[in-house]
Amino acid sequence: QDYGLAVKLYRKAANQGHADAQYSLAMMYEKGHGVSQDYGRAVELLRKAANQGHAGAQNNLAAMYANGQGVPQDYGRSVELYRKAANQGHADAQFNLALMYKNGQGVSQDYGLAVELYRKAANQGHARAQYNLGIRYHFRNGHGVSQDYERAVEWYRRAANQGDAGAQSNLGIMYASGDGVL
Repeated sequence: QDYGLAVKLYRKAANQGHADAQYSLAMMYEKGHGVSQDYGRAVELLRKAANQGHAGAQNNLAAMYANGQGVPQDYGRSVELYRKAANQGHADAQFNLALMYKNGQGVSQDYGLAVELYRKAANQGHARAQYNLGIRYHFRNGHGVSQDYERAVEWYRRAANQGDAGAQSNLGIMYASGDGVL
């Protein structure tokens, strides 16, 4: 493993406009691997890649806006970027956009749309989205779905099988109470 050499090579390709290299170099700056951590430089590179339609860069740039890292916090811009990546089928962006709708950050709160986005990400194997769907179905105030213990168990089980601790715990609760399990 040689972060310094990776940065050098990413930089050469990024300077030629290569979106994947711009994204990868941005991640090096964000994490401080092979370079000093620099959110501003990460944002600059993510913008270049995002403007070329790179879904990963759009998702990560959206997170930078949501968290105010290297840019002023701007939920509206964050939602716009998550939406672009989500529309390309990026599971992390679908999950993150679902959280924005669930919490009403940068958009009007919409539990139904949040559930739809969780489901899209969950169907791609996104464990946190599966866990969140389990929560929606488990509790009476599931926000966007009717309570359904069997569906809760199904989604918890999928996430638990991927090692999600929250899903494992909630699945244990379902078995202990006998809800949704036979």
